[in-house]
Amino acid sequence: MKTKEQIYDKVWSEEYIGGDNTIMVHIRRLRKKIEDNPSNPKYTLTIKGLGYKLTIGD
Repeated sequence: MKTKEQIYDKVWSEEYIGGDNTIMVHIRRLRKKIEDNPSNPKYTLTIKGLGYKLTIGD
């Protein structure tokens, strides 16, 4: 699992100052590309209040 802060730091090399919108938009775009059903993701899971988890599934 990666926190929003960790994602922001690794992707943009900047300090996270809040506001999830940028990360949420990019996660949504990623889901559209890799998920069979982006509305019910199996690989890019949201951990509410913490961040996101990428799973390698069946």
